[in-house]
Formats: sequence, structure tokens, C-alpha cells
Amino acid sequence: MIGPLATGLIVLALLIAVVSLLTTAMNKAMGNVLLIALGVLEVGLLVQAGFLIAALVGGEGPAETATLIGYMAGTVVIPPVAAFWGVGERSRWGPAVIAVAGFAIPGMVGRMLQLWQGMA
Repeated sequence: MIGPLATGLIVLALLIAVVSLLTTAMNKAMGNVLLIALGVLEVGLLVQAGFLIAALVGGEGPAETATLIGYMAGTVVIPPVAAFWGVGERSRWGPAVIAVAGFAIPGMVGRMLQLWQGMA
């Protein structure tokens, strides 16, 4: 895993969550800015997943490989599902779904880092 990329993904996801909460508080539907931000987050998560898979194939990785792969798969799936749901829900609750996703990703990426570094 790439530590600086993981840190950037955590920061971006938290920024998306805060903007989504503000959008929800202002009673607005999801706009293009959130959709683009989710796309950038997804690309970063896919890059991280690619490096992670390459390292696992190369023999590196933690003892809890299955758990790590589960977290990785979850992080890659959450942004597209949140974007689809956010676009479909044209009320203030569309951005609220994005906020939940924005808060879930940092926890999952942080846990992946812990697993990669051997912390239980």
C-alpha cells in the first residue's frame, strides 16, 4: 500500500463528506462537483487497489489477506454506489448518502493501512 496515497484518499473522502453535509443542510440536490469528486476518489481507490493487488501477487502483504481484500473491495464499490444513489435521489437526501460514503471510506482505508502494517 502507498501511505501518502492512502492519506490523500482519506482527506479527499472527508472533504467530500463535509461538502455533502453542507449541501444537505442547505436542502439542495447533489451537483456536478460532488459527482466529479466521487469520480476522482474512485480513480484514487482503483490505483491503490492496483498497487495492493500487485504487492499481494508479489508475495508481500499481511497475514490477514482475506480481510484486506474485503476492505479493498468495499472501498472500490462504495463511491459508484453512492454516486448512483445520489444522482437518483434528487432531494436533500442524495448528498446525505454521499456524506455517509465519505465518512465510511476513511475508516476502511485506515483499517487497510493498519492491516498492511501488521497492526491488529
